[in-house]
Amino acid sequence: MTLENHSIAWGWLKLLCVTIIATLVVEHSQLDIRISELFYSHGHWLLEKGAQPYTFIFYDLPKALLILLAVYLIAVLIIKYRQPLPDLASQHRHKFDKFLLPLPIREIGYLLITIAIVPASIATLKGVTHVSCPNDLVIFNGDLPYLNLWQNIVAATPARCFPAAHASAGFSLYGLAFLPTLKKYRYHIFTTVTVLGWTMGLYKMLFGDHFFSHTLVSMLLSLTIACALATLFFKRFDKNKNSQFQPTKLTLSDTQKR
Repeated sequence: MTLENHSIAWGWLKLLCVTIIATLVVEHSQLDIRISELFYSHGHWLLEKGAQPYTFIFYDLPKALLILLAVYLIAVLIIKYRQPLPDLASQHRHKFDKFLLPLPIREIGYLLITIAIVPASIATLKGVTHVSCPNDLVIFNGDLPYLNLWQNIVAATPARCFPAAHASAGFSLYGLAFLPTLKKYRYHIFTTVTVLGWTMGLYKMLFGDHFFSHTLVSMLLSLTIACALATLFFKRFDKNKNSQFQPTKLTLSDTQKR
């Protein structure tokens, strides 16, 4: 295994450590409060929840597009898994090949699982952490006290706002950065997905649905899951690929024969 492959193989563990540290340091901090105060003035948030066209642009549309992407990936997998078609059907099928994602089945399967598992995992965590949204807190004219993560878990508060689930839908596209076929575009993909996820997260912060730390931890956890799944999907493939190019050792008898 090359140094780069080794780094990716253990990258998920490093990212998990960073995620835990960020949770312990930033969650329930003055940084969260100060940032949210930028969006709150005179008893009102900068943006009203449900206000249009912002809800459609930053909430409904991204979710719909991600669902369509998942449906498209499922359709491509089904088509690629199908048995060879008769000659007449094959001729018609060639017309639609240009609409199929030019990726191997393994990579399409990985991407589909990533965009499904990332939001599902973070949504599940929300039900366990019981962390309040800013607009639920007394300090922002709400009803609940500002507690830390452990206190919220013990108290089982009704709120479910940590980590940020909506932003995780955008961050789930980090899976694109780990596809071997798109390796040369990795940093461009990472930058684009980061901007997308934070745009979705910032939208929710504007009306007090999330703190800064909620989106930060969501981003780090999404990246951790995408990296871990990439290790699971592509590690064996990389080993086999590297073994094909492994130089053979010549024995003394071999050199004498030559």
